[in-house]
Amino acid sequence: MEQFSKICEMMMLLCFAFGWPVSIIKSLRTKIVKGKSPVFMVIVITGYVFGIIYKITSGFDWVSYIYIFNIVIVSFDLFLYFYYTNIDKK
Repeated sequence: MEQFSKICEMMMLLCFAFGWPVSIIKSLRTKIVKGKSPVFMVIVITGYVFGIIYKITSGFDWVSYIYIFNIVIVSFDLFLYFYYTNIDKK
């Protein structure tokens, strides 16, 4: 049963992970970030950080790497938001 729970957690994280590249690709192609919410992205990153903290305290396993991957992807999207916002202001 524990293995099934890890598989479900992994699938949930992978589903989220596939959504962010779409957002990143759109930003890179159009250089427009209007409509994106940096607050939302910070909340998502914070949620992933808490997920990693849970994994560290309950037993770091292979699913933990998906949390780390998701943090990197969302952080890159957040970086693009601020990068293109600053370019628009100039």
